[in-house]
Amino acid sequence: MVGMIRRAVIMVSVLLSAVGALPPGAARAEPSSALDDLVDAAAQRLQTADAVAASKWLTGGPITDPARVQQVLAAVTADAQAAGVPPDYATAVFTDQINATEGVQYSRFSWWKFDPSTAPASAPDLAASRSVIDGLNHEMVAQIGRQWPVLQSPDCAAALSAAKNTVADARGLDALYRQALDAATRSYCRG
Repeated sequence: MVGMIRRAVIMVSVLLSAVGALPPGAARAEPSSALDDLVDAAAQRLQTADAVAASKWLTGGPITDPARVQQVLAAVTADAQAAGVPPDYATAVFTDQINATEGVQYSRFSWWKFDPSTAPASAPDLAASRSVIDGLNHEMVAQIGRQWPVLQSPDCAAALSAAKNTVADARGLDALYRQALDAATRSYCRG
């Protein structure tokens, strides 16, 4: 099962690279923290924001989509229950993740309004991006279940900080994405 998940994450990374969400050649370092894989999945999910924003920009779609948010929260709650993770924890974590992703999208829209010449001329299909997001959501819940003892421990904050630094450096995250990663992971530690 773990091998299948790792292959799926690699396939998602390839897809994200193809849609421009990951920098070319983004390599994963060996985990330095128990939370590296969870934070890496969260970063990959955040990086879908550019493709999603481009799609919404071109179609005139709204950034916030309450129906989609409810669909995502229902799915991660079900996954959380199956993984033995408290549903309220999953809801808090994924609400932060969604808010951070929307924040990146709003930022992109702002830049494109200031300089329309930088706006996208094409975008991947929104359904393809959402499929990637759904896969990453499953991976994140699985990682939360595996790392539940760390997430509840007094050492969580240090492990989370180390994981964010490792992932941000490995993925070459800029200041916007580093801020988004901080926002997306703010509810992780319960210890």
